[in-house]
Amino acid sequence: MRLLLIGPPGSGKGTQAVHLAQHYGITHISSGDLLRRHLTDDTIIGRSVAAYIHRGDLVPDSIVMDILRTPVQAATRRGGYILDGFPRTVDQAETVDRAAEPLGTEVRIAVYLTAARSELIRRLLARGAQTGRTDDTEHVIAHRLDVFDHAATPLLDYYRQRRTLITVDGDQPVAEVTRTAIAHLDQARHELGLPEHRHTPPPVAGQHTKLTATLATSRQPAPHPGQNRQTTGHGRK
Repeated sequence: MRLLLIGPPGSGKGTQAVHLAQHYGITHISSGDLLRRHLTDDTIIGRSVAAYIHRGDLVPDSIVMDILRTPVQAATRRGGYILDGFPRTVDQAETVDRAAEPLGTEVRIAVYLTAARSELIRRLLARGAQTGRTDDTEHVIAHRLDVFDHAATPLLDYYRQRRTLITVDGDQPVAEVTRTAIAHLDQARHELGLPEHRHTPPPVAGQHTKLTATLATSRQPAPHPGQNRQTTGHGRK
């Protein structure tokens, strides 16, 4: 199973990606974590992307593609992945698909995780205070959210029309969000004829802190060519 997790900074993508990866026995690949590792290790890539990250701008596509290519191919061979943080624009999604489809490594299902802007800012400021991340200042956070908002609508339309898109929205405990996401992912996986990958049971409600997201999907059938696909439906096999 090959998943993409979409959401604004602070929406809980990393937390949910870890839970879903553990549940399905697939690999969590975070473009942000990989880039920050290059920054910490002061590699050539890290030095080349430092200014983009500190400003809250998107790192050039070619660099992100280079650091993701090997992990994505390796994870696909092991049974699948959940990709967190890339692609973030339609141009990036098209570039990824052109490279991935011939190799059979393209995304099959996209999960969109939403949260209120005020809550996102609160979380990111708290994270910055705890971790010292230089990109978690109020000015940079606002810019990062603006960048995401500008790209989000066309990106979601892209995956709604070409893949299966599940939208997660609300304010439930983390475990409840994960359990609901798993239920809808299992349904989508069954509709697409994807193999089983479950390795662990869903988390028990009440064991984790809260996340402003719940799952809300539409199960209308996929439209004929030329029509818009609904929130959750049959994507490309």
